[in-house]
Amino acid sequence: MNQLTYDELQKWKVENKSFQLIDVREPDEHEAYNIGGQLIPLQAIFKKTDLLDFSLPIVIYCKRGIRSQLAIQRLAIRFPKGNFYNLSQGIMHLF
Repeated sequence: MNQLTYDELQKWKVENKSFQLIDVREPDEHEAYNIGGQLIPLQAIFKKTDLLDFSLPIVIYCKRGIRSQLAIQRLAIRFPKGNFYNLSQGIMHLF
């Protein structure tokens, strides 16, 4: 599984690298604090695959990096050519 640190993500932003950022936490968590990206809770990830842009790297994040890993594992089975990145350690350390 591809891992990406928060610092690497920030570098991608500075470099204007194209990617899609997905938050797989729950709506209340997203409202309380987020780093941007589109909210697609883990439980809804398969119902909303039409929102994913498979032509881009897709960076998935959550609080600790566990739900995002689960999302990627599930998506990779269904979309083996997807270019998924897990935000390692999530965003917990940011707040």
